[in-house]
Amino acid sequence: MIIRGAAARQCRHAVSRNSFRPLRRSLSSEVNTADSSTQDNIKQLQSLEAQLNAQLARPAPSARVPNTIAEQYHQYKQQQKIFGKLGTHITPHYRPHTLLNHPPSPADVTLELLLASEAHQGHATSIWNPANARYIHGIRQGVHIISLEVTAAHLRRAAKIVQEVSRRAGMVLFVGTRDGQDRAVIRAAELAKGYHLFERWIPGSITNGQQILGRCRTKVVNEKDETVPGFEEQLDERPVLRPDLVVCLNPLENYVLLHECALNNIPTIGVIDTNADPTWVTYPIPANDDSIRCIQVIAGVLGRAGEAGQKMRLDAAAKGEITYTPAKGLVMPGEEEDSKKTCPAVDAEIQENLLEDEGLEDAGEPSAKLDEAASLEGNERIKVVS
Repeated sequence: MIIRGAAARQCRHAVSRNSFRPLRRSLSSEVNTADSSTQDNIKQLQSLEAQLNAQLARPAPSARVPNTIAEQYHQYKQQQKIFGKLGTHITPHYRPHTLLNHPPSPADVTLELLLASEAHQGHATSIWNPANARYIHGIRQGVHIISLEVTAAHLRRAAKIVQEVSRRAGMVLFVGTRDGQDRAVIRAAELAKGYHLFERWIPGSITNGQQILGRCRTKVVNEKDETVPGFEEQLDERPVLRPDLVVCLNPLENYVLLHECALNNIPTIGVIDTNADPTWVTYPIPANDDSIRCIQVIAGVLGRAGEAGQKMRLDAAAKGEITYTPAKGLVMPGEEEDSKKTCPAVDAEIQENLLEDEGLEDAGEPSAKLDEAASLEGNERIKVVS
């Protein structure tokens, strides 16, 4: 038998409705169950919230609100004692201002400090100077890596030189003409009681200093750095002063300065990168001259060394010891005539005693000891500074 037309459609509709009826029942039961569980959870949360609000509103019987400032402070100290050790402390961390305000001393130079200041970063291998091969540790990604052990050793040696020159009242000149080096140069000069230059070097300031620096004011000081008046007329005819040591933080831009120092036998200290020539300076310090932090570390260490040398000189002066050679050719004010008679040639008895002490016979040329004794007698332990 074949069912056609409307009867067939009614049969199919009845079959489909009967087949989906169990599925609808199961879905409705699951939805009712989830709804009831959600309602129960909401009721539990509301009850917990009401209990918490009641507890917060009702003060504890043992707790008492401190009334005085002393009680509040005591409670604060107790809480700090209990919870003060919680948390983390990141130490030591980088503080840029400390390198200028509190620069490290030569004893504080470590490989970690040099590594943090990027002193090991050199230049590309294509622009290196073969004379720096002994300072290079290796190559990484096409860049030369400077050995920090060599950097630390050369930096300590340069610090010893600055300290000894300062102890002997020498004139130390700090030079750094790149952008950002001015503060480090000034700070190092302040510590070492030296001089600084952070602008362009004028060519001929040493070789032709009388024409360029002839109008610079100079003065006479004693062993305690106290000004001694009365030498103004005598200083007009004296030649200009020259530095006893030059510290150059960027030798590539100051080749003229280093050349003039070499012509006048002035020792120099320079920061030599892998693209610079270490023969330009007397005492090279292999390091990264492009890093401002590295320059601050090196300048701070040398400034601290100069400060230690100045302190040693002043301590010796307080004990009556002179660590430098007094200035020659100066006469104490009011004693020009007497000094002209005594300074050129010391009395015969003094000459004989000095010759006997030195173990020398009579000769036409006086010894260096005679010149030193004459200068000490005529100059009263004075020196000329600018």
